[in-house]
This record gives sequence, C-alpha cells and structure tokens, in this order.
Amino acid sequence: MLAQRGPRASSRRGLGSQPPTVLPGRCPLETPTEGFCTPLFQAGPLERVKEAAAMVCWALRRVGLARAHLARKASGVCRGHEHQPLGPRPAAPGAPGSAVELLGKSYPQDDYSNLTRKVLSKVGRNLHNQPQHPLWLLKERVKQHFYAQYPGRAGTPLFSVYDDLSPVVTTWQNFDSLLIPADHPSRKKGDNYFLNATHMLRAHTSAHQWDLLRAGLDAFLVVGDVYRRDQIDAQHYPVFHQLEAVRLFSRHQLFAGIKDGENLQLFEQSSRSAHKQETHTLEATKLVEFDLKQTLTRLMTHIFGDGLDVRWVDCYFPFTHPSFEMEINFHGEWLEVLGCGVMEQQLVNSAGAQDRMGWAFGLGLERLAMILYDIPDIRLFWSQDERFLKQFRVPDINQKVTFQPLSKYPAVINDISFWLPRENYTENDFYDLVRTIGGDLVEKVDLIDKFEHPNFCRRPWMPALQGEIRE
Repeated sequence: MLAQRGPRASSRRGLGSQPPTVLPGRCPLETPTEGFCTPLFQAGPLERVKEAAAMVCWALRRVGLARAHLARKASGVCRGHEHQPLGPRPAAPGAPGSAVELLGKSYPQDDYSNLTRKVLSKVGRNLHNQPQHPLWLLKERVKQHFYAQYPGRAGTPLFSVYDDLSPVVTTWQNFDSLLIPADHPSRKKGDNYFLNATHMLRAHTSAHQWDLLRAGLDAFLVVGDVYRRDQIDAQHYPVFHQLEAVRLFSRHQLFAGIKDGENLQLFEQSSRSAHKQETHTLEATKLVEFDLKQTLTRLMTHIFGDGLDVRWVDCYFPFTHPSFEMEINFHGEWLEVLGCGVMEQQLVNSAGAQDRMGWAFGLGLERLAMILYDIPDIRLFWSQDERFLKQFRVPDINQKVTFQPLSKYPAVINDISFWLPRENYTENDFYDLVRTIGGDLVEKVDLIDKFEHPNFCRRPWMPALQGEIRE
C-alpha cells in the first residue's frame, strides 16, 4: 500500500537481469566443477525441506560473505546495524522433547511450532514503549487525543490503555473469541507464528478484546507488537505494532440527547442485511456507526492536521458488521490507514455485555508513522543507529519530524534458484529463512521465474534478492 520509496528510490536498479540457467539436478549457483545438488526427490518430505533449507543457507552465506567484503572495502565498517552471525541452522522446530523458552515460560514444541530465532529475538523489544521512538511518539499522540477528547467520570479518562500485555496468546484468543471461522485463511500455519498447536504470537491486538470485555471494561485502547509471516519488502515485516480501540454503549448512553430517544431500542430480532446485524435496530446501528466515524475523523485530523480528506470503503471482518476501511488523501494519494466496524453482538454477548453494543477499530502504527514522518522502509523502526533515533528526540510529541535518509549506497541485487519440495512448503518458509540468515540487509525478495521439470515434477524457485550496503 505504501509504495513510496523516498529519496533513495532513484538509485535502485530494476530487476531486469535474466534468471540463471537451471540444469536438471544441479544447483544453479554452482559451477560445473563444484558438483551436483543432493537430489531432494530421494528423501521424505521433512528431509526435503531440511535439504532445501541447507542449500539456500549455503547460497545466502556465499552472497552474504561477498557483500560483507564489499561493505568493508566501501566504508570500512558498517555502524548501527545488527548482523546475524552466519552460524549453523537452528534445529528444526517441533523436535520431540524440545521446548521454547519465552518471557519466562516454557512451551513444548510440536508439528505446529514454526518460530524462527529472528522473530524470537524481537519479542520483548516493545518499540512502542521506548521513549522518543517514532512508534512511541505516535502512540502518545493517540493517547493524548483520547484523554483530552473523552473524559470519564470525575475527570478521569474514559478510555483505559493497555500497552504491556503479553504477545503470547492462545489460538482461542486469537481466532475463536473473534468468531473467525475454522476454515478462514487467516488461521493458516503459513501466515502465523505458532509456539505449538495451542499457543502462538498474537496476529492482532484484537486477541485481547474478549478478555478485557469480560473484565467489565467498556472503553479501552490496546497497543502492542503483533506477528505475521509475510513477504520481504519495504512495507512488510514479520513484527509490527497495532493500536486497537473498543467502546460499548448502553441504551441510555447511545440515545441520550436524541429526540424521543426514550422510545428507541438497541436490539430487535430481524434479518441481517448489508447495513446491520440481525439483533440490532437500524437506529442503534446508524448512531454507533456515526460515533465511530466521527471519532476516527477527529483522530486523523489530530494527527495529520485540518483539511484532511477522508473516505470510507465497505469491507468484511469476521468480528464486525457493518465493517469499513478508512482512507485518507495524503499528498494527493489515497491511503488505507485502518479497519473498523460495529462489533458483532455474538462476541459482545459471549463476553458478558449483553445489554450493550459498540464499535472497534484497529490501526497499524508503522503504517501511520511511515506516512507521518516520511519513513520509506518499515525495517528502519528496528534500527539502533543513532542517526535514525536522534531524529525523533523532540521536546514536543506533536512536533513535525521529516525523516532524513541514512544511506548513500545503491542496492545490490542477486538472483538465485533452487528446487522446491513437492509438499509442505509455502513462500513464507523461504522468507523466514532469508530473514534468519540475511537479517534486515536483505531489502526485498521478488519471484522472477518458475519452472517445473517434466521428468521429476519438481519446481525450481527463482527469487531475486535485493540488499543494501549501508554506510
């Protein structure tokens, strides 16, 4: 969605090079004198995955060493960036008797376990709670707005804030509590990070909705890190941060100040339509929807300034209906910034708030911060480079900041190809492998060609890896 690359874009060359020629049974990165790859079709599915991983590790190691040599020649030393040691591959997840130690707890591994050391190293960093970090600045601006605009009783804030909840949740919390169907694509192992079959790293802050409602809260914000397996480019990262908000209304609260409001009801038994749920009256739905859109319009105006153009796009979420995506016109381009909607009454009822209805929204902090501060690459949020961090040490959280690029070096592109196992493989498996070995120096991975061998029914995958040598 955020296609802008910033000032560095002009120095990047396109992926115009031709993919390497693939000889049957030969690793395309090897010269004819270096031998042949192990034929993966002679092993079982698990062995094929391990061997494919080993081959990619070896290829990336060769590329990584060459890039490191060039980087040392170009600038003497690369400062402010983490470099993952090119050590041996970690043991395959799910090994019998093994366990993952995370945040003081132990989780036995099974066939669902798919956490990588790269992702595990990010748990507990909590960028949104690090003072003067750009994500912290944005979180504080949202908190400031809600505290000022929505006072509760006796002058205390109406919305409570939870920004230190554990990212480890149960699969029930992440999916079932939100009415996500068993066959919904968001449940796929290939898209999530599982500790085991029952526990995972949350894929959204909505995983805490039910518990907080059950505790009796009716207005709250949740901020935290969330985890999803995803592609490698400037707009996607396996860890990012969300801010979630929920507000419930009683009949008295919703219809207060409405003419003849004492005669209006929240609930009825009717049929579901595109405009409302079967248990909600149309009047109640329209008032909740109006309050939601007014709340979000005021929030975006607080962040981006007056005169902001906003539009609403109908969409679908399993836990809200009707549902919308909010888009803002920023510098002449329409950008989607959040999703929202009227909460499914079945979810609200199951949490013990049967006499109320309400709205919920969720936004990505990185997406907003990239727009607001003109940050071109999502991986920069994880940088410990002082040149990046000092740009956001401002005395006022509302002060305008425009990010200044750090690197003067162009991208380096390398094409590789390898055989795929016949089964139990997703593209996100390869992306995780690249991130584990190449770290954040690998900026982008594009699939540039496919081929299926007519005799062995095996497919080589030919991605192009784009990386950058930074000063």
